[in-house]
Amino acid sequence: MTNQRVATDRSVKATALTAVAALLLALNLRADDWPQWMGPRRDGVWRETGIVEAFPTNGPTVVWRTDVKAGYVGPAVVGSQLFMLDRVSGKMPERKKGDRSLPVVPGNERVLCVDTATGKTLWEHTYDSAYRISYPSGPRATPLVADGRVYSLGAMGDLKCLKAADGAVVWSVNFLTKFNLDEPPVWGWAAHPLLDGDRLVCLVGGTNSAVVAFHKDTGQELWRALTTQEIGYAPPMIYEVGGRRQLIVWHPEAITALEPETGKVMWTQKYPIEGKPQRPEVTIAAPRFDGRHLF
Repeated sequence: MTNQRVATDRSVKATALTAVAALLLALNLRADDWPQWMGPRRDGVWRETGIVEAFPTNGPTVVWRTDVKAGYVGPAVVGSQLFMLDRVSGKMPERKKGDRSLPVVPGNERVLCVDTATGKTLWEHTYDSAYRISYPSGPRATPLVADGRVYSLGAMGDLKCLKAADGAVVWSVNFLTKFNLDEPPVWGWAAHPLLDGDRLVCLVGGTNSAVVAFHKDTGQELWRALTTQEIGYAPPMIYEVGGRRQLIVWHPEAITALEPETGKVMWTQKYPIEGKPQRPEVTIAAPRFDGRHLF
């Protein structure tokens, strides 16, 4: 394991601990949930009253600390439960000097549920996940919590639905095996899933399955759409324009609007992203709509 890799793991872990401690200060002062990436509306805005506008000079008081392993995932909070997704890595395989291929790194991913009042781990769900991606330090997508269920997406395409009460598996899908994919995205699956009614929308990859909607209760595939060489990492978003709801997907070949209910293409604006030699095309930021323009 290189010094750079060790530093990355430590920094990721420290960041997660700091985020949890800071979040708990806010939790003691507010009641609203933060059930997914960027909050209830996926826009990073707190809409309740009584928000702390400035921390004390010496920083927020640490209420508790808990051990979180490697990853790039933010917390999701519903009621008295805080949910995280992290990774416990195995030993990094030895590599020959000059070998630039992606190694297979053993390890486990974990979905954690923590009591927001005490920091005590209420339950954890652990599963094997050998990484063969760049930056193999942990999962990327924040858990999504709704109707007593927790939806998590690991870096190697493990999509899981767990009971929020005890972590029991309701259903599980692996993108690589279910959709016969040859390899994961270079940096793993990172686009945060989107819940729309009974549909859990994910960027997947493969022939006619760049975007797939699963039934949130059963994991059954409801529809699939688009074929692209790369799916990118930009989370899908839904906006209403002219009375019509549009599922906006920004992938490395275009910006595409789909009907959320069916996956039917509404329109496409070609917007090819040209990657550098030996580097993939990348889309990262979520599309944003200001009421008139799509950014």
